[in-house]
Formats: sequence, C-alpha cells, structure tokens
Amino acid sequence: MDKNKRIEDLKNYVQGVLNREEGRNLYFTYKDSLDEVTPQDAFEVFYSKLQEGYMPKDILEILDRVINVFHRSLSEYKWEGPKENSFIDILMKENRALEKKLDKIRPILLDRKVKEKKDTILKELRDLQEFDAHYLKKENILFPYLEKKMESFEGLTIMWSLHDEARRDIAKMIEILETDKLDDNQFNIQIGKLFFSLLGIVHKEEFILFPAAMEVIEDHEWEEMNIQSLEYGFPFIEPPAIDQKEIDVREFDGMTFKTETGELNFEQVLLIFNGLPVDLSFVDENNKLRYFTRPKDRIFPRSPAAIGRDVRNCHPAESLHVVEEIIEEFRSGRKDKATFWIRLRGKLILIQYFALRNSSGDYKGVLEVSQDITEIKSLEGERRLLQW
Repeated sequence: MDKNKRIEDLKNYVQGVLNREEGRNLYFTYKDSLDEVTPQDAFEVFYSKLQEGYMPKDILEILDRVINVFHRSLSEYKWEGPKENSFIDILMKENRALEKKLDKIRPILLDRKVKEKKDTILKELRDLQEFDAHYLKKENILFPYLEKKMESFEGLTIMWSLHDEARRDIAKMIEILETDKLDDNQFNIQIGKLFFSLLGIVHKEEFILFPAAMEVIEDHEWEEMNIQSLEYGFPFIEPPAIDQKEIDVREFDGMTFKTETGELNFEQVLLIFNGLPVDLSFVDENNKLRYFTRPKDRIFPRSPAAIGRDVRNCHPAESLHVVEEIIEEFRSGRKDKATFWIRLRGKLILIQYFALRNSSGDYKGVLEVSQDITEIKSLEGERRLLQW
C-alpha cells in the first residue's frame, strides 16, 4: 500500500476515535491500513494531531485504545535489535528488571493481606521511584537526539506525559499506604492503575519507540548516549561497562575572556561556572538551549544531547504554557524576572528566570537559575567564626 494513503487513513482512524465514532465500523473502514502500521507511522499520526491543536492529555485519553488496534501490526514488525550493552539494550534490560520487580509485588497483593504487609509493600513501592532514572534518560538523552532527526518525533511529548502519569501513580500509592486508615478499595483501584501505567510504557517503548529509534540513530550517537547516561544510573540492574571519554579542556588554553573587570582563560571560566552552588541554563533568543553548568550536585538533570533543543521540548506538556508565558513576557520587555519555589526530595528548591538583554536593550534569551535553599532557610542569628 502507498505510504501516503496509509498515513492519511491512520490519521482519519485516530480522528474517528477522538470523535468517539463507533469502533467496529471505524476499524473495518481502515482495516487494510491498520494491518500495516509501522512504528514510524505511529509517530507521524500522533504528531499530526498535536499539530492540529490537540494536547497530549487529549491523546492520552484514546492512546491505549488506538495502540491496542495497532498492536498486531506493530508486534509483527521486523526491526534490527540493539547491540549488547548499547543504550537501547540497557533500557530494555531495565524493563526486564522492572517486570521482575512488579512480579515480586504481585504475590504480596494476591495474598489479600495488604494491611498486615503494608510496610513490605510500601518498601517495594518506594523502590519503584528509582525507575525514574529510566524515564529521565529518555527525556534528556534519547528524545533530543530523535527530535533532531525527524519533525514527527516532537510527538514524544505524549510519552513524556505518560512518564509523569507513572510518577504521579507511584506517589499516590505511597501516599495511600502512608495513611493511618488504609482504604482497601482505593488501594486496589490505584495499584491496578499503577501496574497498567508502568507496563503500558514498557509496551509502547518496545513496540514503537525503540524500533523507530533504531532506524534513525547512528552507531556513534548510541555511544554518545551511553556516556551521557552514566550521570543518571541504571535502575534495578548492574551498571554496564561503558567507556567514558574525557573532554580535554587544555586545547582551549589559548582562549582568553577579557572584560573591564578582569581576565580569565577558558578553564578558569569553566571552573567558576561549575563551582557555583546553583544550576545555570541559558536559552537564547531563538528559544534554543545553548549552555548549562555542571555543578557538583546538579538539582535538575541535563545532558549534552539537549544542546540546541527547543526549550519547549525540555519541559513536560503540562507546564509548557508557563514556559511560553515567561518567554513572551521577557521578549516583550514587560517582565525581567520570574520566581518559583518547590519541594523536591525533601529539599526546598528556588527556581528563577532572568531576561538577558544587551546594551541596546534587545532581548537575547533567558537564564534559568535553580538553587537548593533548604540550609539557607534554616539559618538563624549569626556565624562570625570559621566552622567547617
């Protein structure tokens, strides 16, 4: 079948699902095309709906129904598997480890003694939070590489929303178990939702995302991704052997940064920026991420893969409107600063955005500054003597 016709049929099918049309008639109308869906087709179709103005949350409402119909074709799709210990292979090993983790939880649940074994279940669910490293590696490493390959990969915002759903589902389960009065019905509904959410992402990765990625990413890029993944960790598996290549800053020794307030060489600039107890990220006037620092304890993960990425793709879809509003207010000159603070892993994080303008007042981008202010907030009185 002609690819253009197939894509058009698939778009019409998904639109019919969005319109809540009768499923059986809809399926048989486009059956021939539905029987030939490829992973790349799936990206193109969902991306087209985002382009038409649908939000990721709209797509999420019908996503599993559509993927179930696509399943037969996707499951039969032949693709070249990843090499041993390559970036995708490691992600797949993490998926197998996650499935084993969930299999370990199932017997405890089937025992129907949730209240008696609450502490055991709670420990297992807290352990599941470690799997966030898997999602972060996709969001900050794999997604940026894919977005540079094809426009349709901007549809990855839908999968990012799935990650956020999984994060919320784990947090909700922990909250339910931490309450003094455990509601069995609420627990059963939520634990079912959690399993469905986590395993659903695995399914979408291995039938759509990974096959599509294998078709467009080059070998040297997989190696780059592996090196960048070392900062994130490898949930539930032994860390694989990955050769880390160091960037030799000595090649920049001849570069000098001069201003009226002093003179620094390249290495000194780098040491100062990375020595600051804050995360810095610079987005230029074209909304592209151009630079970020690497302090000792970075609060929010960033990977070199994101350099050149549109800032709108660096945030989950649910917070995109806030990002766009900040940029618009800065660009117009109406505002110069935006401030937020959040609780994260028991810490209080201050997040500030500053408009950058040149000497003529022209907008040149945004500086994002994030800082752990937990200790600062606790300070009282004075300390005038040195204490280590």
